Amino acid sequence: MKKQIGMALLLALALACMTGCGKKADSSKQENTKVEATTEASEKADATETEETLKGTYEATIDIKDYGKISLKLDADVAPITVTNFVKLVKEGFYDGLTFHRIIDGFMIQGGDPEGTGMGGSDQTIKGEFSSNGVENNISHKRGVISMARAQDPDSASSQFFIMQADGTYLDGEYAAFGEVTEGMEIVDKICKDTPTTDSNGTVEKENQPVINSITIK
Repeated sequence: MKKQIGMALLLALALACMTGCGKKADSSKQENTKVEATTEASEKADATETEETLKGTYEATIDIKDYGKISLKLDADVAPITVTNFVKLVKEGFYDGLTFHRIIDGFMIQGGDPEGTGMGGSDQTIKGEFSSNGVENNISHKRGVISMARAQDPDSASSQFFIMQADGTYLDGEYAAFGEVTEGMEIVDKICKDTPTTDSNGTVEKENQPVINSITIK
């Protein structure tokens, strides 16, 4: 019974943690594990209609101030829309100077929000490439996997992403995983261990948010 309660709590945290790119809900809704966020998808361009999707694999490097570099392999054959959007933002320098604003030790680190609050994003949203949204995606949310945060709308992902510190396969089919860490998981572990948070949802005060110096693509 304790194990079931623990898994239910972790899933509730996952739902709260992965919600992003929307307008702020009132405090009572924010405390609800379903997180009734209002997305801005209708106000943004759809990247799937304006970008030619990439194919193949790409190498990305996230340089984090005072921590070092995390290397990743991105798979555009599994998640072409997601990788295309991420690469486009990287090449624009969108992520340079942004932060990881939500961190849960034993779960994940989340960043890529220009507001640093979990409510911001870029000027585009993309189709969610996961099975509950009608798209096959065989990348499982295991330790080291990178995936896209979103609000309740399955097509509301924009710029926010998260890196799994631990296995979270209960997220499979609900979020668009698009690659995995190849080097630097010790940095993810250190960020999770060192960063102070203000609540069980992993909120990090602005002055304590780890800073992304840059992200580069090969």
